[in-house]
Amino acid sequence: MMRVERVSGVLVAGNISHDILVRPVDEFRWGTNTWVEEFAEEMGGNASNCSFALGTLGVPARLLGMVGPDARGDAILDKLRDGGVDTAAVQRSRQPTTTTICVTNSKGDRLFFQRPGSSLEAFAEPAEFIPALIQGLSHYHQANLYSLPNLRRDPSGPMKRAKAAGLTVSVDTGWAADGRWMETLAPALPHTDLLFVNQDEARMLTGSEEPERVAEVLRGHGASGIVLKLGARGCAVFHEADWFEAPGFAVKAVDTTGAGDCFAAGFLAALHRGHDYPYAARFANAAGALAVTTLGATTGIRPWSATLAWMEAFPPM
Repeated sequence: MMRVERVSGVLVAGNISHDILVRPVDEFRWGTNTWVEEFAEEMGGNASNCSFALGTLGVPARLLGMVGPDARGDAILDKLRDGGVDTAAVQRSRQPTTTTICVTNSKGDRLFFQRPGSSLEAFAEPAEFIPALIQGLSHYHQANLYSLPNLRRDPSGPMKRAKAAGLTVSVDTGWAADGRWMETLAPALPHTDLLFVNQDEARMLTGSEEPERVAEVLRGHGASGIVLKLGARGCAVFHEADWFEAPGFAVKAVDTTGAGDCFAAGFLAALHRGHDYPYAARFANAAGALAVTTLGATTGIRPWSATLAWMEAFPPM
């Protein structure tokens, strides 16, 4: 296992989605009409969110995934390119672009309805980490291992190949809709240098939300560095023999969609600039906090300098 230090650039792999966002909806009443305050259509998907956030934060990012042969796919690719993301490795599916309806209540909690579409075809063939794919990059980030059926069949494969190509590896867990939590993730953990996991995911994986117990179980399966996302409380980071907590920022949550993806991008962006783990944790908390203040997965992300200015002016809790 390696400690993830300086990140020259990131290859992000995973799901890409078109999001339809509605808020606030605090209850479903069938056969009636519900008025809402906001309705938006934005890019979503863990991999596209994270790569866009990385690009916005000034980190060279290349995206590996799939969109459909439709206008929604075109719009996503255009937005990613405008955000500085290299989309040359994004493939086109015969299926329509994955589309997700994201319903948010007045507290910022979410409910998703998803048509998988292109996600069903993505990664049908294993990605080969050839020089052209990884040129200028030093790190591989697997965004939401659970979201793509073809990746779930060989969960350790991409990480093994990335390591063999000389890249450090991070994994952002995501939600296992099929309930096969540790069964799917465990084979990937021995090849994971840095694992991002939130409290709900940690509870499903380990039976606990207590940071030390979560780390103990995940390290027992081979994970090295662990970043436990604690929502508004911030995060707990375990690396080598040390661990610490970094407090979050008190903001009003409008929509938590994409906050974890922006958090992971913030952490990697800080490492890209040569900062240590405590600084990376604080900056990631700031990026995640900004992400929840607006409707949409990436509408709240700001460039590095603007995020830094906000972080320094806005004391954590």
